[in-house]
Amino acid sequence: MATINMGSTSPAEGAIRQIDLKQASIQVQPVPLDTPAATPEENSPSDEHAMAGKKIFSLEQPTDKARELVAKLTLEEQISLLAGADFWRSMAIPEKGIPSIKTSDGPNGARGEFFTNGTPAALFPCGISMASTWNVDMMEEIGRHLGDEATARGANVLLAPTVCMHRSPLGGRNFESYSEDPFLTGKLAASYVRGLQSKGVAATIKHFVGNEQETERQAYDAVIAERPLREIYLKPFEITVREASPWALMSAYNMINGKHADEYEHTIKEILRGEWKWDGTIISDWTGTYATAASLKSGVDIEMPGPSKWRKVDQVKESLKKGELELKDIEDAAARVLYLVDRTKGLNNMTPEEPEKSVDNPETRNLILQAGIEGLTLLKNEDNVLPIKDAKKVAMIGPNVKRSIASGGGSAGLNPYYTTTPWDGIQNRFKGEITFAQGCDSAKWLPLASPYCKAESGETGVRLEYYRGDRFKGEAAVVQHKVSTDLWLWDSAPMDLLPDFSFKVKTTLTPKSTGNHSFSFASVGPGRMFINGELFIDNWDWTEEGEAMFSASQDVLKSIQLEEGKPVEILIESTSEVRPASKVSVIGRRYDYGGCRIGYQEEDKIDRIQEAVDVAKAADVAVLVVGLDAEWESEGYDRQTMDLPKDGSQDRLIEAVLAANPRTVVVNQSGTPISMPWVHKAPAILQAWYQGQEAGNALADVLFGNASPSGKLPTTFPVRIEDNPAYHNWPGENLKTIYGEGIYVGYRHYERSKIAPLFPFGHGLTYTTFEYGTPTASSTTLSETEDITITVPVTNSGTVAAHEIVQAYVKDVKSTLPRPEKELQAFGKVFLLPGETKDVVLKLNKHSVGYFDTSLGQSGAWIAEEGLFEVLVGASCVDIRGKLSFEVKESFQWIF
Repeated sequence: MATINMGSTSPAEGAIRQIDLKQASIQVQPVPLDTPAATPEENSPSDEHAMAGKKIFSLEQPTDKARELVAKLTLEEQISLLAGADFWRSMAIPEKGIPSIKTSDGPNGARGEFFTNGTPAALFPCGISMASTWNVDMMEEIGRHLGDEATARGANVLLAPTVCMHRSPLGGRNFESYSEDPFLTGKLAASYVRGLQSKGVAATIKHFVGNEQETERQAYDAVIAERPLREIYLKPFEITVREASPWALMSAYNMINGKHADEYEHTIKEILRGEWKWDGTIISDWTGTYATAASLKSGVDIEMPGPSKWRKVDQVKESLKKGELELKDIEDAAARVLYLVDRTKGLNNMTPEEPEKSVDNPETRNLILQAGIEGLTLLKNEDNVLPIKDAKKVAMIGPNVKRSIASGGGSAGLNPYYTTTPWDGIQNRFKGEITFAQGCDSAKWLPLASPYCKAESGETGVRLEYYRGDRFKGEAAVVQHKVSTDLWLWDSAPMDLLPDFSFKVKTTLTPKSTGNHSFSFASVGPGRMFINGELFIDNWDWTEEGEAMFSASQDVLKSIQLEEGKPVEILIESTSEVRPASKVSVIGRRYDYGGCRIGYQEEDKIDRIQEAVDVAKAADVAVLVVGLDAEWESEGYDRQTMDLPKDGSQDRLIEAVLAANPRTVVVNQSGTPISMPWVHKAPAILQAWYQGQEAGNALADVLFGNASPSGKLPTTFPVRIEDNPAYHNWPGENLKTIYGEGIYVGYRHYERSKIAPLFPFGHGLTYTTFEYGTPTASSTTLSETEDITITVPVTNSGTVAAHEIVQAYVKDVKSTLPRPEKELQAFGKVFLLPGETKDVVLKLNKHSVGYFDTSLGQSGAWIAEEGLFEVLVGASCVDIRGKLSFEVKESFQWIF
């Protein structure tokens, strides 16, 4: 029976109430979550998964249908298919029976059409939190639910999953992807894709390839040698293509070895379409196309977004005339576009696009809660501080207690059906007294002014007026109401006003206190802010870029004395002109996407740390909820430091509370590792990630022992930023990023360099203990056609029902080329009641022992060398519980 642990029974009694997911109408895989989640061998998915693939792919040959239709199109019609019609949709040709299909972000939810203020949608845990579950069956179930969510948004293609590697702890989108390990990433991604595509929604695995940083992401050159390219960065894509065949793939923004990723024929033409024989559709990242002929020639089928910048009919015809393209390049790309249309919506399906709707339901809520619980990762737990028992008074302290830190920023964001804060979760689960202290302010930017604002209609928010041209002339052409003052207009500005438009934002702000209050203002184009008709902030000719809205100015801050309850009139004027003006000559256009952000914060006159200390002293247990948020971790920029923001305020708060109450639990919400100068003083540390709409409830269930945490780290937590493998080459210089660490990414580096991490890859505690029996193997020999099955008996030797994640690492005892000390090659998850023993079954095959040798053949090949191999079975990469050996009697090679 698949279970969510929800009970109020004391965990010490070994009984945890369980909810049957089948009774909750969740379609659970036939292999239940409380049996070993045996990882199918990489080149041979389980029978069930293979059958699922056949059901999806073997109905007929859609490629033939697509090619037949392409042959009937004119050249102009073929070219029209090679770029988006608008921001999210493909081009339709109704008279030829070709409908438009709609895409939607993103990895942890189907957002729909708008970046902000969109249709409410289910918000799942972020990618790294999903990965912390190490649960391939759950990932497939999440994929199925996201398929339903995408359909509810009228979308046929979900722009997910993200499988870029965690090369550095500072990666801005690490939270969105899975792991530092390519095997774990590939297995999870394949499950996600299978689930999503079983609902008829295309997965778009991204970003292909080498997009491990956000700094100068559209310009930097990722210089990657062939072996790490194959073994680390392409590997998750390879596993997913082999096991799940995603219908679409997104090319990356960056360059690879001197070529833009969308033009790099080695990865796209030679490897993806050549060696792997992948027949899906490649979509460019948004504005990630840089030329007309080169990306088409390499095999990128759709330029997004539309209207086209590089693939207008006359541009493509000119490339044909110059001999840069052949007709076959255009026909092949158009056929692959039609193949995607046929796989999702269906050719000749001219039914109108369904309007976006919300389908909030208990099944999805339950799954998100379960995923949150299984992703929570207990890093430390001395003196059984957790779970919290027999406490009458709990102090909730920290800047994240009453905030919903549910997701990172950028493409992963959406408008959730609801959110739950840690405060909400504790109130839902704890009957005793709860006290609160904020402790400090960790905001990167001033909070949005939205809660203080009312539009002319009386609704919360602002009135947004659009004008034709960039000079606010005449009457407003379009008027919108926006709830938020985060007004990035990339995908919501009216199409018929593009590219040159101007806009005004009008609202009334009412202060809730008297004081010297602060405003912040940032704009994408030129902008200025008026208060009560007087110019307050002039940002018209800004030159220094900030991080908000991908392409905006830095925040301009200014304070003003305001009185409680006395409203002031706010007016913003801005246009879509490019800023800084010097960029016009670089990007080749005068107008871009407009937008602005208005922040507001009232003067704080309280000693927050002293207040926190007083609250902590008076409680039986203190729970500190600290960390990052969507402002600190986002698409568009990388973190600048591994330290908790900002200016040491959270670290000072933690030190003060730990001194005030020895029974303090530190809960960190982040999608990447943080520095922990207080690690030896804290008795309990829980890594809470970004866990979507049920984050507060999942946290409370684990804190109070209704469920045991079972997450394990999918990425290493180093002691210092200087310890990580990419430190010397991050984020590069002169727009070149040398991947100098080669194959030694993550735990491979720490073990080779003998650098002790703060918390190792694969580490995670539960509320019980597990004993591992002696592992046994089905054979002592592995060959190209003969796999090995390893069986590990695991016993719950404690008093609480919980999951354990068993990991198998393979070590090549002696190899021709240097190899890592060991590499993850199998894992399984098992649910055990107190005293219960079950076998975890792990499978190894040729991919488990191979490495890529560039000296073999014309362009290199995978090789399994003759010799002895060890299998190290453990609870983490350093906590090895058992070992066995096998051999490869004769070396063999392969390509895919």
